[in-house]
Amino acid sequence: MNHDNNNKLYNPNMKLNIKKVTMPNFFKRRVIEALVFLVILGLFFGFLGMRMGAANMLNTVMQTAYHLLLETVFFLMAVCVLTGALGKLLVEFGVVRLVEFVLRPLMKPIYNLPGVAALGGILTFLSDNPAIITLSKDRYFSNYFKTYQLCSLTNFGTAFGMGLVVVFYMLGLGFLNGALVGLIGAVIGSIVSTRLMQRFTLKSFPELDRFESQHELEANENISFKSSGNVFMRFLDSVLDGGKEGVSIGLAIIPGVLIISTVVMMLTFGASGVDGAYTGAAYEGVPVLPYLAGKIDFVFKWLFGFEHPELVAFPITSLGAVGAALGLLPKFIAEGFIDNNAIAVCTAIGMCWSGFLSTHTAMLDSLGHRELISKAIGAHTIGGLVAGISAHWLYVLLALIF
Repeated sequence: MNHDNNNKLYNPNMKLNIKKVTMPNFFKRRVIEALVFLVILGLFFGFLGMRMGAANMLNTVMQTAYHLLLETVFFLMAVCVLTGALGKLLVEFGVVRLVEFVLRPLMKPIYNLPGVAALGGILTFLSDNPAIITLSKDRYFSNYFKTYQLCSLTNFGTAFGMGLVVVFYMLGLGFLNGALVGLIGAVIGSIVSTRLMQRFTLKSFPELDRFESQHELEANENISFKSSGNVFMRFLDSVLDGGKEGVSIGLAIIPGVLIISTVVMMLTFGASGVDGAYTGAAYEGVPVLPYLAGKIDFVFKWLFGFEHPELVAFPITSLGAVGAALGLLPKFIAEGFIDNNAIAVCTAIGMCWSGFLSTHTAMLDSLGHRELISKAIGAHTIGGLVAGISAHWLYVLLALIF
């Protein structure tokens, strides 16, 4: 072996040309994101655990989710099955078409939308938010709209999402007057949200003031629902298909109700034991939201007529999932927080917002207009607040008259 080569190979003074290995930016972001998430998660459960006790906190989480599943989710699923069947029957036997025909002349002056948009509002009222996007993908439907109008359907349709379920749920709780006033409030909120969305869109993107296709449909062209078979089979098929869709909606709201409602309740209600002791029972928690809302209680009382700061949990939860927000009501009723005015406000906000934060992004993305997401969210936030305020003051006015 050549000794000169060995000396070169093992020379300790020799400088090695080693490139510095750098961590990819993507990996850095993921590490930072993971650390921040762990810190937030630790602070959240650490705070609850210190106040409630770790064992009580964990038991409350499981007990609350279990009670929500049995006492709220199954009831909501039953409502969804019944309303789903009813909705299919209304479509199958032409009631939806009749209502759309009646509402069509109002759409342009009120919403600045073509008359057929009424069909979208009715279908989302009977089902859920995504129904408006499914309809907007139909060429015979979208050809009626200019691009900015088609994008504003995101706000218009969401304002009526799960409307039938919300209204029927409130009626099932025994609050007829509040539910009807809330429905009117939701309509007012939908007008504000849709109009604002159109205004924001045209201001930033005036080029969207054009029709989606090269031609407009003739005025007498319609979207038709084709049915076949005798009346009995059509009735049976509609009931069964609508019921199946109701089951799907009922299953879809389970994660939102169990997860979101559990978290919100644990930040809304306090201890249920003697002398303020925690027992690990369902619906216990640390009342953070009422404490914060109590600092500006006069605002919620004047705007919504809320007599109890705990009620602010409903609109907050509605931002993510209206089904989860409905899950809060039985506990509110048991605590004596609910009256017809509160039901009116909750119906209006719950129906108008109907979990729009969790659907607007996907809906506009499917339409190919991601750049409008922030405008849609901003307009709908304002629309939901207007819905709640309108419902409260309308209820106050009607109470004075009658």
